[in-house]
Amino acid sequence: MNIFEAIRKDHDKQRELCKLVNSTSGESKGRKEMWEKLKHELEVHADAEERVFYSPLIQNDMMQEHARHGIAEHHEMDELIEKIDETDMDSPAWLTYAKQLCEKVEHHLDDEEHTFFQLAGKVFSEKEKTAKGEAYLKAMKEMR
Repeated sequence: MNIFEAIRKDHDKQRELCKLVNSTSGESKGRKEMWEKLKHELEVHADAEERVFYSPLIQNDMMQEHARHGIAEHHEMDELIEKIDETDMDSPAWLTYAKQLCEKVEHHLDDEEHTFFQLAGKVFSEKEKTAKGEAYLKAMKEMR
């Protein structure tokens, strides 16, 4: 599996978890469980993606700005995660922040899949794409 397939597979998981979190209500057991899953998934994904995918691309002139933008979006998501964690789950604000996070996540995933991947595909050789895919999957397995 190459790096793009590996990341896209996790993107699908994040989209699904966002739907589930946004369909919960109050301080229900389901909300807390889904939130913890989504939060963990976003955190380990961002960490593995930055180490395996973004880090080598930051060295490339064509990709540097895109890589920095992607990392900056990860930090914006981290700040929203913190805000959500600080908000009572049964507060209406909690779901508002969760929806904001998921909108940010969707934007980020779409950016990567429709722009970033195409550009990065020109930077990495086929061998590198596969090696990075394996490294990413290994990192994800270790952190999960």
